[in-house]
Amino acid sequence: MGILSRFTDIISANINELLDRAENPEKMIDQYLRNAMENLAEVKKETAAVMAEESRCKRLVVEAEADIEKYTELAKKAIAAGNDGDAKVFIAKKQEIESLLTSRRATYDAAHANAQKMREMHDKLVSDIEKLKARRANIKATISVAKTQERVNKVNDAMDGARGSVAAFERMEEKAQRMLDQANAAAALSAEPEDAAAALEAKYSGGGDRAVDDELARLKAELGQ
Repeated sequence: MGILSRFTDIISANINELLDRAENPEKMIDQYLRNAMENLAEVKKETAAVMAEESRCKRLVVEAEADIEKYTELAKKAIAAGNDGDAKVFIAKKQEIESLLTSRRATYDAAHANAQKMREMHDKLVSDIEKLKARRANIKATISVAKTQERVNKVNDAMDGARGSVAAFERMEEKAQRMLDQANAAAALSAEPEDAAAALEAKYSGGGDRAVDDELARLKAELGQ
C-alpha cells in the first residue's frame, strides 16, 4: 500500500535537519508540529478505513463459518429423516461456502496485517508527536537561554566600555595632578630668594614696638592712669 510507505516517511522525517535550515527555529518548530498534527489526522482517517475493512472481512469469515455449521446441521437432519437427496443439496452448499471461506480467510489475513501495520504506525506517530512536543519545549528553552546570553554579552560589552571610560578618567585625573604639581614646582623655582639679613633687621630694629608703646602711654594718660 502506497499510504503505508508514505506514512513511514512522515514518521522517519529528520526534524533536526529541517531546524538547521530554519531562520527562526522557534517559529519553525511550531509549524513542523502543526504539520505533524495534520499528518496524524490523515493517518487516523486512513487507519480507521483500513480497520473498517478488516472488520468487514472478519465479518464475512464469521458469516461463512456460521453458514457452514448451519448447512452441516441441516444435512445431518436430512440424513436422519432419510432424505439423502436433501442432504446432498445441503452438503453441496456447505462445500461451496467452504471454498469461499478459504478466499475470505486469505482476504481477512491481508486486511488484518494492513490494519496491524496502520495501528503500529499510528501509535508510533502519536508517540513521536509527544516527543516532538517535549523537544519543542527544550528547543524554546534553549533559544530563551541563548537570547539571555546575548543580552549578558551586550552588558559585558557595555561594562568593558564603562571600565575603559573610568580608566581614561583616572588617567586624566592623574595627568591633571601632575600638571598642578609641575606648576607649583615652577612657581617655587620662580620666587625671589629670601633675604635673611632683612628679616633679622626687622626683628631687632624695634621701631614698630616703640610706636605702639607711645600710643599706649598716651591713652593711659587720658584715662588718668
